[in-house]
Amino acid sequence: MNSAILITYDKEDVITEAVGLCDAARYHIVHTITQNFLKKPKYGISGGVLEKLEGITEKLRPDVIVFDEILKPSQNYNLATALHKEILDREALILEIFESRASSSESKLQVKLAQLRYEMVRAREKVRLSRIGEQPGFMGIGQFEVDVYYNDIKNRMKTVRSKLEKAGKQRELHRQSRKRQGFKTMSLAGYTSAGKTTLFNKLTGESKEQSKELFTTLSTTTRRIVINQDQFLIADTVGFISKLPAYMIEAFKSTLEELIYTDVILLVIDISDSASELKKKVASCLRTLSDVGVEQDKIIFVLNKSDLVSNYEIREKVKILNLAENKKCIAVSALAEKNMDELKILIKDIIESQSLTKNDKNLVKEWNHPYGN
Repeated sequence: MNSAILITYDKEDVITEAVGLCDAARYHIVHTITQNFLKKPKYGISGGVLEKLEGITEKLRPDVIVFDEILKPSQNYNLATALHKEILDREALILEIFESRASSSESKLQVKLAQLRYEMVRAREKVRLSRIGEQPGFMGIGQFEVDVYYNDIKNRMKTVRSKLEKAGKQRELHRQSRKRQGFKTMSLAGYTSAGKTTLFNKLTGESKEQSKELFTTLSTTTRRIVINQDQFLIADTVGFISKLPAYMIEAFKSTLEELIYTDVILLVIDISDSASELKKKVASCLRTLSDVGVEQDKIIFVLNKSDLVSNYEIREKVKILNLAENKKCIAVSALAEKNMDELKILIKDIIESQSLTKNDKNLVKEWNHPYGN
């Protein structure tokens, strides 16, 4: 495991998430620097903090510096030049995790697209800097080579997108096949490490890899489950995270679009989180689902890990999340198998009520049709 100095915000929940990302990327943190502001123009941090960091870096000699914010290429270059170390900003760190976790051919393509998109933004900056004579020294390329490099990335992105489109068409064929066979579908969604995979395993009897680490799941896995003798299909999806750039969501679009076509979405929430973390994570999940194009009335709020908190605390947190009057909200514990049968009943009832509503709408259409009588 490589060593790292972590630079992050001075907030407990942010520090916890940043440490989780470093752990998932297999970086052992040897020192943490916290700041209230990480968007100073030249280095992201102030000159005074940089001076202290130079001394700490010289003493601890970490393999990398992890900067828990999105850095501009010029900021990355300035830091790397001053510290003589590789700088990983938040995006680069997440991409490293994605690369190490991708197992299916489709998820590997999705990660490759995200990596190329990340590089594309920096290629644009390299072109800009080279044209005004401020080419970053660590790039070591001239004007002509920059343009070749930029066009090469564009062509590689085009090839990857083409392959992902084919995978998307194949996925569409699978969806049509399931629909013809009459299968109702549900998908698990939620903040990474909320316990989605544990819940998936309990509902399906599977033994998918589960871990406290972030982004254990990158590929969609679909399995069949039986509720009161009726068969349903359930899919696990990639976990969400705060400040996940739009292009990363776009790269995983072919996976996440399953959420649009599914009948019900189980939004898994770690109810044992602090109130502030809960609000941030649920807001982040709902924002991502909205970006993907998911209708909110399809969501069941699954309050997981309820065995770790009291009923009073659950009720208070439900109020904080404005879910007190929401009938599509249930507290469960996948690990302790608490309220799992009740969850299955709720899923079945909601899917059946949706089917009845659709049938009613179809009847209204037929009744109002000029030739309906």
